[in-house]
Amino acid sequence: MALTWPIVAAVLCAALLHASWNALIKSGNDKALDTALVHFLGALIALPFMLWIGLPPRSAWPFIAASLVIHIGYYIALVGAYQHGELGLTYPIMRGFAPMLVALASSAFIGEAPSLVAWLGIVGITLGVALVGLAHPGEALHHRKALMFAFANAAIIATYTVVDGRGVRESVADDHGAIRYVLTLFVLDGIAYPLLVWLRRSAQGRREIVTYARQRWPVAALGGSASIGAYGIALWAMTRAPVASVAALRETSVLFAALIGTVWLKERFGLQRAIGTGVIVAGVMALRFG
Repeated sequence: MALTWPIVAAVLCAALLHASWNALIKSGNDKALDTALVHFLGALIALPFMLWIGLPPRSAWPFIAASLVIHIGYYIALVGAYQHGELGLTYPIMRGFAPMLVALASSAFIGEAPSLVAWLGIVGITLGVALVGLAHPGEALHHRKALMFAFANAAIIATYTVVDGRGVRESVADDHGAIRYVLTLFVLDGIAYPLLVWLRRSAQGRREIVTYARQRWPVAALGGSASIGAYGIALWAMTRAPVASVAALRETSVLFAALIGTVWLKERFGLQRAIGTGVIVAGVMALRFG
């Protein structure tokens, strides 16, 4: 397996899609509800395709089940991070430190050991992400809850990345395409967390959910489509390239998140984030040639 330029381009597109739907959630007034809407509508979009294409093999189902449980923790931590910190702080931490953890786990759980050059790329991306995300370290320390949620989510992201990396390869090895695993995961994933949000609201809160959904569903549908595309591309890439390399490359989404946060959400960028961007690009090049 090798990280070719076409795979690099595809994963970069996935990174842009991922940053976009995260920005949509951050821009909303109710982070938990927006997260639930994005994934519920994503499930509705994926359902007819899943019924048409079919289900993954039995061997992949234990990984899907584990991933669904892990993703609930991911959404809870995601909402907590966005409630207590800005996109430019929390998103890079969540996404940037996960690849390092994936690389450390790859040898034990996937049987892949990154080369020295690939390790340099992974470390470079992680360092660059830290520079982008912690552009104002003094201010960051005042957002301890946001940091707690963000670092916890980095570990959660690494966990489901390894689980889904193995699961999608199991599906492909059994002569089923990666798309079956992706669609099934999204359909089931779009039920659990939205149901949890619904059950935790009062009767009045549920009526407010219906009103809010009527206003936000077009945006949430775009976010759901972007979420399917982002993770679908990443999982497909993991069947053709090392999981640790794909995981690290996917987190270049922090560059897009930083730009979106600056242009759309009026967050600051600054010199340190610019330097971090350059470090990330150097890390991407090292990954490609590692």
